Amino acid sequence: MYLEAVFDRFVKKSPVTVMTRALLENALAPAPINALFGEHSEWQYERTLLFSSVVDLMGMVVCRVQPSMHTAYKAVKETLPVSLAAVYEKVNGIEPAVTAALVRHTASKLAPVIEAMGGQQPPLLPGYRTRIIDGNHLAATERRLAVLRQSKAGPLPGHALVILDPALQLALDMIPCEDGHAQERSLFADVLSRVAPADLWIGDRNFCTIGFLQGVATRKGGFVIRQHANLPIASSGTLRHRGRCSTGAVFEQSVTIVGDDGEPIKLRRIVVHPDEPTREGDTEIAILTNVPVRDATAARIADVYSERWTVEGLFQTLTHILSGEIPSLGYPKAALFAFGMALVSYNIAAVVRAALRAKFGHDRVEDQVSWYYVANEVRVVSGGMAVALDDEVWTRFHTMSSQELGAVLLTYAAHVRLPVFTRIKRGPKKPVPPRTKHTNTPHVSTARLLAQAGQRL
Repeated sequence: MYLEAVFDRFVKKSPVTVMTRALLENALAPAPINALFGEHSEWQYERTLLFSSVVDLMGMVVCRVQPSMHTAYKAVKETLPVSLAAVYEKVNGIEPAVTAALVRHTASKLAPVIEAMGGQQPPLLPGYRTRIIDGNHLAATERRLAVLRQSKAGPLPGHALVILDPALQLALDMIPCEDGHAQERSLFADVLSRVAPADLWIGDRNFCTIGFLQGVATRKGGFVIRQHANLPIASSGTLRHRGRCSTGAVFEQSVTIVGDDGEPIKLRRIVVHPDEPTREGDTEIAILTNVPVRDATAARIADVYSERWTVEGLFQTLTHILSGEIPSLGYPKAALFAFGMALVSYNIAAVVRAALRAKFGHDRVEDQVSWYYVANEVRVVSGGMAVALDDEVWTRFHTMSSQELGAVLLTYAAHVRLPVFTRIKRGPKKPVPPRTKHTNTPHVSTARLLAQAGQRL
């Protein structure tokens, strides 16, 4: 009874922290996670250190509850029957297939929870399951490994393709690659194996190859892909004005490319002249699609493609709010595992976000809530909550159905005070003036400059 009273107090005072922990317990219940490791691991095996324990440790680091694996290990050392060296050996050897399976497992567990709450967003194009795909090369690591210590060039630990469902805002899958110099195109076979009929794949120009476009179409999927300048066009029709989309004027023409089998493939080419140049300075954006006109106008295709930036927001979250790229993890398998755990944490946050949308409305939550402030509260409160509440309080969430968990999350969400997490909206950035003063000295005194300007400190 005492623990329940303390639990209820946390629900009322910091519901987002309780929601996050409940989702972690459900999506990362130890038994299924350890079974997943046994199914997908080919070289590693479990003796005294369970995979679920490694997931918990890396989760603390990725969510910035602990600053490093070493610190996370020290915090729970009494509960682990292995040395720190054994933990690092385990992390450095986790196979990419295991990491990818972990991302898919959590997404499959959490998607029904969002749907049970009614927190999903409308489909970008009715009748299609939209998939946004993009690649992320992991940032260069520190040179802790012996093979890196004399290298002047930045050591890249790998990269990954991430597949996002924009309706659920979940990272559905991750296609990892240990070779940091490998191109995204080397992973296209893995991507195409995931294409199903009625899918709609959205991607940037790196995915604009004849093989990829033909592969999606052969599997009866749709695509909205930005045109690469080097894609050979066999023939093209007249470019005609088709009105406007949300970002500018829209034009359309029919084009034909020749597939790898020599057969012609007819496509629609949508050209957008944005009202303002893109951040790369582009004044024209060309998009290729096989979606028929009866399913989407040219303007609609242009607006659908603009949603590709959603995945950019995901990557920004992984690096700015979470620690998805840990400089001290030089081994590719470890770095990819950390990135995969960041995707898992992002998915947990996506369900919390969906619960708030279902309770308070989509526009209010998406326009006003700062997810940095939400994540910060979870970090601040989670340590004290772990001390105050025993693990037995959380076991009930391990076996909850999606409907039960969704109902519980909505109950907790009712206690959230949205003004606490209100996003601070800043005005337009002022242009940086030319720095022409004090060019011959490395430092200046701010106090003296303020005094000269007649301003009070």
